[in-house]
Amino acid sequence: MLTAIIDLDFNSDEAIYMQLTNQIIMGIASSQLQAGDPLPSVRSLAGTIGINMHTVNKAYSLLRQWGYIQMDRRRGAVISVDTDRMKELERMREDLSMSIARGLCKNVTREDVHQLVDSIFDEYLEE
Repeated sequence: MLTAIIDLDFNSDEAIYMQLTNQIIMGIASSQLQAGDPLPSVRSLAGTIGINMHTVNKAYSLLRQWGYIQMDRRRGAVISVDTDRMKELERMREDLSMSIARGLCKNVTREDVHQLVDSIFDEYLEE
């Protein structure tokens, strides 16, 4: 169930809609959420986790835009992972570029980055 993997930090600098978006993506990556799984309605999820409906709607909109969910008239929001590998690699490149630049400023080595990426992959593949 989705609410079991959602753990929002209301004191975080990260916006609530981004926390929700990222936690759903991590749920998909760790196989806790599967293609075809329905997500709760915006109203239902907002009430369950105690946040504004607009916040959930914004998270769902991003997930739809990025190809992680589809909106179905009968079933609502459904996990539907977009298979456009090249588009995802470009998005990852953009995200990683800044992280690597910050790391280089702090003397993080190529080997450190490779070990970190391997460790993250292993975490997702072990779950």
